[in-house]
Amino acid sequence: MLKLVLASESPRRIELLKQIGIDFDIIPANIDESPKEFAEAGKYAMEMSRRKALSVAEDIRTKVSGGTLVLGADTIVAVDGLILGKPADSADAEHMLKLLENKWHEVITGITLVQTSNLEIISDMEVTRVKFSAYPEGFLARYIASGEPFDKAGGYGIQGLGSLMVERIEGCYFNVMGLPLFRLSRILERQGHEVLSWMKALDI
Repeated sequence: MLKLVLASESPRRIELLKQIGIDFDIIPANIDESPKEFAEAGKYAMEMSRRKALSVAEDIRTKVSGGTLVLGADTIVAVDGLILGKPADSADAEHMLKLLENKWHEVITGITLVQTSNLEIISDMEVTRVKFSAYPEGFLARYIASGEPFDKAGGYGIQGLGSLMVERIEGCYFNVMGLPLFRLSRILERQGHEVLSWMKALDI
């Protein structure tokens, strides 16, 4: 049976893992997520996911069974060569969202699994392209006032009010939420944890 620890308190990632029936524990990682040393968005997302998973795995490896996997994930938005994380305040959110208006951007999620028994690391990445519309007059101020932008990369949530800005998407929708479920399932299957096994446990 798959034993998984999620190195994140992200409500979206928690929701998505529950959606596919995986039983997991939550132990958030405490790492420096500053992008200063990274020029390439994909490398940044991959490295942050690796650091998160490895940090938690090293902390708990003597406290859990050898079959436990730690999942780290990091989602960022990239536009015009800039890496956009979570906005610090309203002005930052407004700046980010104006950068995204009426153009394409990329949502990149790095995912890493670390085996606690030997600290073996497996990492991968998902990229989704998203096209934003032009904003109706007054929309941006109202959206920021809703509070939705502040805990989300790029300052928006596609599953919430942010959906009103999304004109088109190319790639994995769940990646934009914060966890590419298809890619994660394939990585788990390569490690011997077949999707069907936990679906059977749910009588699906």
